[in-house]
Amino acid sequence: VQLQASGGGSVQAGGSLRLSCVASGPSVGNLVMGWLRRAPGKERESVATIGWDGETKYATNFLHGRFIISRDNARNTVYLQMNNVNPEDTAVYYCAARAYLRREWDYWGQGTLVTVSS
Repeated sequence: VQLQASGGGSVQAGGSLRLSCVASGPSVGNLVMGWLRRAPGKERESVATIGWDGETKYATNFLHGRFIISRDNARNTVYLQMNNVNPEDTAVYYCAARAYLRREWDYWGQGTLVTVSS
């Protein structure tokens, strides 16, 4: 399985950005997909996950509703819509995938940098 993330870039505070992650390989439609991020000087943290059936879970710090995870199984693509971003959202965002019921991520994308300026 390979994951290709894209959509990062520079955005001003208050703006929006949509990240995409295309999965390729066998049975990718059955995988749980997720987005994680690592901000400068901070530990990596989970943002959100989405099951093959569209069930979403957001990490505690991301219950604010500004970020929305979704997936298009026909395109083997998972998205992270980021709205009303602020400079604290500056980070490298990673997409990841794992088999159902596994706790650890099995596959990782290369990361895409999001820079939010004030």
